[in-house]
Amino acid sequence: MTTTILPTTDQTWGFWGSMGHAGADQSQAWALATTAIAKATDGTPEAVRHATTASPLLNADRRLRDVLDSRQGRHFADAEPAPAIGPRGQAKASELFNGRTLAEAVDAAVATWMAWKIDKQTQREYGIPRGLPYLTGWVVHHQIQAEMTE
Repeated sequence: MTTTILPTTDQTWGFWGSMGHAGADQSQAWALATTAIAKATDGTPEAVRHATTASPLLNADRRLRDVLDSRQGRHFADAEPAPAIGPRGQAKASELFNGRTLAEAVDAAVATWMAWKIDKQTQREYGIPRGLPYLTGWVVHHQIQAEMTE
């Protein structure tokens, strides 16, 4: 699958805004995160390709943008995971310290978010199936939301 990197729709908040506050090159960070998330979540075909039976991968590029523009995008950049998901600071995409490049920081955040699992509370509040990788769960959630609004 080819990933089209759609521009942010919110330059103040979400991933884009948080990366700007961190002093990172927002365009580079956005491209790296979009590509890394697409690669990671497309590796889970049952969760992503068959998220809906009517139109699998409809809005595939939009779902990535919507995740990064959302509260989860801010959490991804700011190391503010949802409660009880993981230790703060471990999944910070804007972590440009300790010798990490921006690409390495984004890859580390993706790996951490893929290792976390959707918990009971998130399942109850958002309907995302418990046990899915956290990142995949939110990508699927935003894909479904996009399809429902069309």
